[in-house]
Amino acid sequence: MEERDTLLIVDDVLINRELLKDIFEKGKYKILEASNGEEAIKLLEINKDKIALVFLDLVMPKKNGLEVMHYMSLNNMINIIPVIMITGEATVESDVKAYELGAADIIYKPFEPAVVTRRAKNIIELYQHRNSIENELKIRTQELFESRRQIEQNNIFLINALSSVVEFRSLESGEHIQRVKKFTEIMLRHWRALYGEETFTDEQIELIVDASALHDVGKIAIPDNILLKPGKLTDEEYEEMKKHTIYGCKMLEKFKQEENDFYHYCYDICRYHHERYDGRGYPDGIKGDNIPIWAQIVSIVDVYDALVNKRVYKTSYTIDETYNMIHNGECGIFSPKLLKCFDYAKDYLVANTTKEQEEEEE
Repeated sequence: MEERDTLLIVDDVLINRELLKDIFEKGKYKILEASNGEEAIKLLEINKDKIALVFLDLVMPKKNGLEVMHYMSLNNMINIIPVIMITGEATVESDVKAYELGAADIIYKPFEPAVVTRRAKNIIELYQHRNSIENELKIRTQELFESRRQIEQNNIFLINALSSVVEFRSLESGEHIQRVKKFTEIMLRHWRALYGEETFTDEQIELIVDASALHDVGKIAIPDNILLKPGKLTDEEYEEMKKHTIYGCKMLEKFKQEENDFYHYCYDICRYHHERYDGRGYPDGIKGDNIPIWAQIVSIVDVYDALVNKRVYKTSYTIDETYNMIHNGECGIFSPKLLKCFDYAKDYLVANTTKEQEEEEE
């Protein structure tokens, strides 16, 4: 950091500038002078990283002291460069205004050199110490941010790796998880745009999208003869397949380190993404708005992706066939609001679906 070794003296009266110069020019500080507010602003623009203190007259031509301070406030200088207001025509109103604008001190003319020297020294040291602490805090905050970002990247890697195990066991392409994440983000952003009273923050969207990758993690516990069966499951086999929602939650509980939003999103999505709005889903048979909306959103995009892509037990359906099946309740009943959002987001879903399918074909 460049050392602040300069004092700026701003006063329209030459003798006042000379008096302050005589006090400080024998010390370690270089001296800059301005005879009005406009000159002061130009010098501040050029030397803002060098100035340690500004002596600022209140009453001056062109721009007065308060206007200079207002400029410094607008340009984020007032908390870094201390200002000592010097005036011989002070009023309570002007003093209050000066302090409101960020003046560090007010000195009244005529002034005593020893007093001015001590007050200036104290203020410079105070501001330099505070600025040093703030800069150190910024550095530490940035380090913590970088550390947190690295942890988040590692977590995302582990989430994707774990979720890919399911796809590997299911003999799928490995793209289903990424499509579900992308479709989930599209739906969440369209939900926020469509239903302002139930919006998600960007941070919540990011967490939910990451959590969606674990929606089928419980399938790791499903036997191969059921998970990979190319035909229709028997009733007993289907009952076992449905347990993947419970198995997944047990896995999440086992590895849970703390109660936080991300864990709750993961748990809700894993457990409830096969629940249906009419209560005919599984594993708990809950219905309506008792199903968390993030689980509902993952549910509909999971169904959508399963229909438009080939599986070991089925061929793919066209986009139009898929939309008709979802709207007709052939894959379970979804809420009217969710279906409206699904339609609202259709162009974006279709665009990303086409892209993914083309990439797979290539």
